[in-house]
Amino acid sequence: MDADLFRAIGDATRRTILDELTERDGQTLFEICGRLSMKHGSTSSRQAVSQHLAVLEQAGLVHTRRQGRYKFHHLDTAPLRAIVERWPIDREGPNP
Repeated sequence: MDADLFRAIGDATRRTILDELTERDGQTLFEICGRLSMKHGSTSSRQAVSQHLAVLEQAGLVHTRRQGRYKFHHLDTAPLRAIVERWPIDREGPNP
């Protein structure tokens, strides 16, 4: 299992970015920054959000697509399957 994946999801801001891409996939950096600010009260700079996106992209959780001068960010949850495969959820087991 890739340590980059755990590093990527280990940060609250990056998890919030993933939540936003789950809600609305294919956003630009400007759109993501706006949503983080308006919905979550984030004061992160565009550069900081861009760095978070780079970490998510390195872990394979985000892919980008360029169209003209815009760069669109897309969520890819495939890397998360490795976690579920390693530690399967036993739905019939005792509840904590």
